[in-house]
Amino acid sequence: MELNQVDIHYLIAAICVISSALVFYTIGVWGERLQKKLKLWHIIFFLLGLVSDAVGTSLMEHIAKLTHLHDEIHTVTGTIAILLMFVHASWAIWTYVKGSAEAKRHFNRFSIVVWCIWLIPCTSLIMVDLFISNSCYVL
Repeated sequence: MELNQVDIHYLIAAICVISSALVFYTIGVWGERLQKKLKLWHIIFFLLGLVSDAVGTSLMEHIAKLTHLHDEIHTVTGTIAILLMFVHASWAIWTYVKGSAEAKRHFNRFSIVVWCIWLIPCTSLIMVDLFISNSCYVL
């Protein structure tokens, strides 16, 4: 299926926003891991990643409806990723506000697990998007 100009603009926006989610979330998770303690700026990056992922997923859903290329697997994995990020960010906020110093030091174990699970739908969505955008230019 060939994408029109509007579809391509949505696709570019979606790729940029989801890539931003990857950057924000990675900085938050690995910053926390390297500093060995949960800090406020880590939570800010978790939340920026969450918002970016939600916006990017919404754009992807819109593209799927416009192009009739709806894929249930990506819808489900994208939703799971957002829910997982939401739980992670919520738990981070709770740990930061009410958790003990030890809880703040050990929170990174949970962060790494969530980040690894989140990478699966994130990278699969990026790969599908790159495949679709590259197929637009095949003559």
